[in-house]
Amino acid sequence: MNKINVITIDGPSASGKGSLAREIAKTYDLSILDSGSLYRLYAYFAKEGIKSELISNAIQENIEFKISNQDLVIINADIDITNKLRSESIASLASELSSKEEVRNALFDIQRSFYNDKGLVADGRDMGTVVFKEAKLKIYLTASAEVRAKRRYLELQNRGQEVNMPALIADIEQRDLKDSSRELSPLLPADDAHIIDSSKMSLEDVISFTKNLVREEYL
Repeated sequence: MNKINVITIDGPSASGKGSLAREIAKTYDLSILDSGSLYRLYAYFAKEGIKSELISNAIQENIEFKISNQDLVIINADIDITNKLRSESIASLASELSSKEEVRNALFDIQRSFYNDKGLVADGRDMGTVVFKEAKLKIYLTASAEVRAKRRYLELQNRGQEVNMPALIADIEQRDLKDSSRELSPLLPADDAHIIDSSKMSLEDVISFTKNLVREEYL
């Protein structure tokens, strides 16, 4: 299999995939794909009443991804809708839709279209196992449920949201079980992925470790 200039970063919820992907994309001037945002976009357009057969076109024609101040910003027809996509109702619907074969098929080509000669960092759950099997560098980033819940807790607190730690842990464990046991594109590391357990690592440590991998296997 011929390798292509893609770095995939897969892993469970709240493992730090997005932060790592944004830093790698910025450092090496690569395009970025946040596949989770595509599922949330699909859910967003569905809630807006757009017919399922038209959603793919709506995403392709109107959506733009930008990195601003280390955050991923999602633009819909020149309007920033990032915060709307972070609502619990959108996240819940996106999770439900992601298990449907017709939705995953509809988004597959869109995800593939992010690849270009510049190179790409693709963040998701099945980037290295399904969408970009021929990626040059594959990373599977994970951490314990408790550590991931703490990170999510701090993230939500910083946004001014009320959060409950035991509920967060239970939610993450439930999502892990659902993601890893689903029949379609289950969450698991690719055979040729580098597995990074960040339970006892800072984000800076993870970034440094990953940059070494990029220099060794991608550049």
